[in-house]
Amino acid sequence: MRLTIRHRTTYVYEQPARFVIQRLLLTPRHCASQYIMRWRVEVDHDCRLHEREDAFGNLAQSMSIDGPLASMTTSVEGEVETFDTHGVVKDAVERLPPELYLRETAMTAADEPLRDFSADVAAKFTDPIERLHALTAAICERMTFDVDATNSGTNAADAFVRKRGVCQDFANIFCAAARRFGAPARYVSGYFRRDDGQDAQVAGHAWAEAHVPFLGWVGFDPAHDESPGEAYVRVSIGLDSLDAAPVRGARIGGGGETLSVSVRAEATQGQSQG
Repeated sequence: MRLTIRHRTTYVYEQPARFVIQRLLLTPRHCASQYIMRWRVEVDHDCRLHEREDAFGNLAQSMSIDGPLASMTTSVEGEVETFDTHGVVKDAVERLPPELYLRETAMTAADEPLRDFSADVAAKFTDPIERLHALTAAICERMTFDVDATNSGTNAADAFVRKRGVCQDFANIFCAAARRFGAPARYVSGYFRRDDGQDAQVAGHAWAEAHVPFLGWVGFDPAHDESPGEAYVRVSIGLDSLDAAPVRGARIGGGGETLSVSVRAEATQGQSQG
């Protein structure tokens, strides 16, 4: 499938910001499941994007802008050819050993309810891949998708207790639970083409990958209870949602701010819609 991605992030400041610095994880890399045909990241202010590879192997761009800035918009536009590898991650850049992804973070720390949930899933299945699919299904069944229930700072334990959240929360919960029963797991940020005709979205997508013996890294999407296929574009990975956040930064001045995000992920005209 050939997908066209358009992603716009706009910050509007109550008072002009004197200085802004940001790190962008908005550029995907080639792997067996995707070929990047074209990709462009632009900022609506005069600045230079400095590209580097981060510790996880993501393509990271950084920038700094002197104000005053009343607003700032970052735009992404690209085209990707995707392939169904049944969730198995092949030919991706791997900079760190799987064991590192057993590390707990503040966003993926498991409290007692989450530990009990993980143990319950683990007790029912001994095969690693069956256990991970069962975990995916159990999270999808427990959690209700609700964009107003959590925010970017909500950790896995809090979202789990609330039983509500967005794809970020589903993926953080997966990482927390999988690590509890010894499966290295990592957070993935990217894009997802919906099959309900709704191309316009209010954010990108997030899922998880776990390391499976004899298979390597395999993707699991607890928000949809499936493994990633042709509808997914994989952009960045990390230990949690903060590591793989598309945009992170800081500023001096500006007072309060309003953030708006728009994403379109659609099949390129003339390509199959299936």
